[in-house]
Amino acid sequence: MAAKSGTDEPAVDLAARAGWMYYLGGMTQDHIARELGISRQRAQRLVARAVADGLIAVRLNHPIAACLELERALKARFGLTLARVAPALPEGMDPVKSIAPVAAKEIERVLKNSEDLVISLGTGRTLRQVVDEMPVLDFPNHRLVSLIGNAARDGSATVYQVIMRLADRVGARHFPLALPLHAESEADRDFYLGLRHAQTALKLARECDIAFVGIGDVSHTAPMIIDGFIDTAEIDELLARGAVGEIVGWAFDSDGRYLEGGSNALINGVRADTAGSPIVCIAAGVRKYEALAAALKGQLISGLITDETCARHLLA
Repeated sequence: MAAKSGTDEPAVDLAARAGWMYYLGGMTQDHIARELGISRQRAQRLVARAVADGLIAVRLNHPIAACLELERALKARFGLTLARVAPALPEGMDPVKSIAPVAAKEIERVLKNSEDLVISLGTGRTLRQVVDEMPVLDFPNHRLVSLIGNAARDGSATVYQVIMRLADRVGARHFPLALPLHAESEADRDFYLGLRHAQTALKLARECDIAFVGIGDVSHTAPMIIDGFIDTAEIDELLARGAVGEIVGWAFDSDGRYLEGGSNALINGVRADTAGSPIVCIAAGVRKYEALAAALKGQLISGLITDETCARHLLA
């Protein structure tokens, strides 16, 4: 739940927070007033100030002090090279609405500040929403590559594949991994990964300059089973072996150690590896807490973009 700010928060921070709630969260001024513990009239003035002072347009342009402090704490506690914390929306609202613009801004910064990058990408609902927040840009010098196959075993493609959507937004060359996410056997996996177009994508993914990924829980209601990438028996096997989360399909346990064998041995893709390049995870929400805590413990990620609520939980 968003912090009850009242008058303890600096006025400019409070205006930015109110503008965020109004324009991104779709909250009424009455709701903002109740959430922040202020009068409706003051809430109205704060929203007006957020626009007049350029604190917020579609994106928040003023870093709220509480978020900056959480970013510093996350970096210090978990040894992260990058941390971005978005203002929390009220309880019950989708936290991805808050983190997506912040993540989009970070990807835009990477694209603008560097030359000839190879950027590898995961897939999923969160990353798709991030890409939808991206402005139209022109960076044909960059290359985008998938970390994982983009189809279920029956051949159906996921609607949450992001690489082509991002390439369309930024004008970059892109190398999707046009394979099933999971092979039926290790022999099939070796065949798929030996294909020429797969070899090109895999080489780029292994040598990427930075990766942006989501994170998933391991459960019978996890997106990877709902979307048909894995079946009930495989989920049961992962749970029996202590899996709590997955990054681009690769399952790991509560200590942040990737599992060997099983469904992990059948993935058509590249495991994100912080030893090779920065791995920035974009995630928030209660269902992500356990997986994020494990990934941070095992140093599976080197950057995190999340919201206040999740950041406070991880630090607690």
